[in-house]
Amino acid sequence: MSDLARPVPSRWQKWMVNSYRSHNPPIIGTVDVQKLEDAALEKLKGREDAFWYVYGSAGTRATHADNVSAFSKWKIIPRMLRNVTHRSIETTIFGVKYPSPLLLAPIGVQGIVHPDAELGSAGAAGKLNVPFIMSTASSRSIEAVAKANGNGPRWYQLYWPIEDDVSLSVLSRIKASGFTALVLTVDTFSLGWRPHDIDRAYLPFLHGLGVQAGLTDPVFMAKHGLEPYAADDYPEFPYDPAKEDRLIAAGDAKTIERAFLGDEWMAQITSGVYRAWEHLKFLRENWEGPLVIKGVMCPEDAELAIDNGADGIVVSNHGGRQVDGSISSLYALEQITKSPKVKEAQASGKFTVLFDSGIRTGSDIIKALALGAQGVLYGRPYIYSLALNGEAGVEAVIHSILADLHVTMGLSGYANIADICGKADTVLAKAEC
Repeated sequence: MSDLARPVPSRWQKWMVNSYRSHNPPIIGTVDVQKLEDAALEKLKGREDAFWYVYGSAGTRATHADNVSAFSKWKIIPRMLRNVTHRSIETTIFGVKYPSPLLLAPIGVQGIVHPDAELGSAGAAGKLNVPFIMSTASSRSIEAVAKANGNGPRWYQLYWPIEDDVSLSVLSRIKASGFTALVLTVDTFSLGWRPHDIDRAYLPFLHGLGVQAGLTDPVFMAKHGLEPYAADDYPEFPYDPAKEDRLIAAGDAKTIERAFLGDEWMAQITSGVYRAWEHLKFLRENWEGPLVIKGVMCPEDAELAIDNGADGIVVSNHGGRQVDGSISSLYALEQITKSPKVKEAQASGKFTVLFDSGIRTGSDIIKALALGAQGVLYGRPYIYSLALNGEAGVEAVIHSILADLHVTMGLSGYANIADICGKADTVLAKAEC
């Protein structure tokens, strides 16, 4: 029997090995998600309202808790003595090959936790070629985020403006800025019931933070007789609501203008007008790239997405931020991917199912993929890492979860993503209640 060749470590394996060899902890201090969360709270001491805006969810936070705990109901079945020495976590989504099935979820107003804000997150994602999904509620402009992302893949999450001319202007700008997929969020036509923010009267948008897509939009600003703000214009850090209120009370013209425009932009994108399936025709006619519907939680709506021309969905309950007591996203994924119509559309390559809400570890990614997702969105942990170390923190946490995925795949006996996707019957076992 010939000697086996020692493998060259992958980029993800190297990150873990180098962490040991350096004798130093990661730049974010930990790869334990709970400790990461605790560290972010400590970092934001004195600005706990910013932490709670990220951490909090609707009502009792039951939906958020269920999103995370749902993963414990599924167990990976490790397989032994398989030739998985050489592994790949690469995958293809909408015809584009990516280094992993991970995408950075759209999270707004990142400027409340660190001055790098969305520029840091987009920059980190760009360096690692991980798709960055920019939120309409970003605290930096479309153009500035695109520049920070460099040659990295980027998608745009749309909170749909109520006026068509504003929508067309936003679509034109994201096309010009190199965003390749449109992710339409359909679960936030109005804000959810969030006691953590209501009790603190904390909504940065009303002070002009998180509305930079609007303040830099020529059509929206023209409606108010104003020129668009510069692409690199944004409020100072740290965001201090009390200071903003004092400036408004003192008659500061710039602060008053930002607050007014923030209120007007929020009226555009969270108007309380609930769109219907037939309205998708407008976006389909005006957007040539992939159209993905985010917020789908049942098979019937997934099938309607197919019928109405969507290229894919994100199974998501918005991280538990919209409906308290909702089913978990993982349970929804399990039900949706049982639909014969969805399975057929996936198999034909005409429809893509992505997953969001609850991903914390490499094992979580394996479970979501096995249940039928073709990619997963990663949310709060990268914001905690942004709060701790800016762009470098985001880069570190992406490395961390993908190293975890790579290691866990090997130990479970899987060489590539195709060995896992949609194969829950052999990859997973459901825990006894």
